[in-house]
Amino acid sequence: MSTQTAATAHIRPSGLDQLIRIAADQPLSPDCDHFYFLRHGQTGRNALRIFQAVDEPLSELGLQQAARAAALLAGEPIRTVVCSDARRANDTAYAVATALKLVPAAQATLRERNFGALIGTSSANIDWACEPEGGETLSQFIARTREAIGTVLRLPAPVLVVAHGGTLYALAALLGVPVDLGLLGNAQPLRFERRGPTWAVTPLLRHADGDAALA
Repeated sequence: MSTQTAATAHIRPSGLDQLIRIAADQPLSPDCDHFYFLRHGQTGRNALRIFQAVDEPLSELGLQQAARAAALLAGEPIRTVVCSDARRANDTAYAVATALKLVPAAQATLRERNFGALIGTSSANIDWACEPEGGETLSQFIARTREAIGTVLRLPAPVLVVAHGGTLYALAALLGVPVDLGLLGNAQPLRFERRGPTWAVTPLLRHADGDAALA
């Protein structure tokens, strides 16, 4: 991991405490005892730390990351793959689902938070508590993510969800799992597992070239 990447992984984004507080008021309690989560592969704007539109494609590195994730997840007993319909998540999901001999189901409700007028600008100093013009408030995003994840986790299990960095922040908070920024690397497979009433997350792989950039 580069010095810059290591430093980035320890930066606590502004407004994250508010995200955790909001999610704690409406926790998620899925019936399943485990599932998988995969953030999409890297894009050009990930590398530049810029808020992205839904049509942002994977970079060459992102395609390689998706292929590595697919090889690892091919050994897991996944029965359902659901993904955000944003291009970067959809393409990552297809790489993984092909290895699993499955077809991913794309859901607009699993998209990254809509940052409205901020799309195309720097996300380096993101404030989760912001209310971007033409976008979603933090409460709206968390409510949408909660509904979407709750719905897909009722599908035949185990389920793999392929989505975004923001989705992972919200998901962890909704399950009461401490947010470890080291888990936010692009195309890093994660296993969420319930142990009694408590959820925990385990990385199946840590990509040395991943970072904690948003979305």
